[in-house]
This record gives sequence, structure tokens and C-alpha cells, in this order.
Amino acid sequence: QVQLVESGGGLVEAGGSLRLSCEVSRTFFIINAMGWYRQAPGKQRELVARFTTGGSTYYADPVKGRFTISKINAKNTVYLQMDSLKPEDTAVYYCNAAPKPSQYWGQGTQVTVSS
Repeated sequence: QVQLVESGGGLVEAGGSLRLSCEVSRTFFIINAMGWYRQAPGKQRELVARFTTGGSTYYADPVKGRFTISKINAKNTVYLQMDSLKPEDTAVYYCNAAPKPSQYWGQGTQVTVSS
């Protein structure tokens, strides 16, 4: 069963923090090749963070220094720690394979940052 279950979103004031979780279907996804995407209203979905080959990480410029991607292999779970949140971070956040996502998308988790 293909499974991507995101959670942890919510409403937070600017400057606040949230931690997103993504439960990954181990039989389909390689957890070391996962990433986080987001889609704001009226905008295209964009990659914001991912694991790279060699065990490093990549962050899109708008989130660099504020977001941290991590994982616990034993739990098949990927996390996105988001600090110093800004209103422009408001979006639905998804996890998927990265940099090239699979056709399978979870329901996403809504993050809303108020000013």
C-alpha cells in the first residue's frame, strides 16, 4: 500500500514554530530520498527541503536557515522543523520523493501563519 501521511500543520503567529511529520510507506519510498513540498493558494507546488545523495540536505532559498529536514529511519518518518515562520510560508505542505516526486501524493497538512 502506497502511503504518505502528513501531519503537524496548524495556525501559528509569525515568528512561531511548527514541526511537520510524514509517515512514509517503506515498501514504496526510499526515506533517504524524500523531501518536503508546499503549495500556496494560486501558486505551483514547490520543493522546499530534501535529502541529497551523500546524506546532506538541500533547502530552497526562502526557507534556508529556518527549516530543518530530518528523519527517523526506524519509524519510516520524515520531519520538517519550521522556525521563524512568516506569513509567506502559508501553504499546504506535502512530502514525496525528491527531487523528482512520485505520482502519489498524500493529503498534505495546512500551515497558516498569521501576521
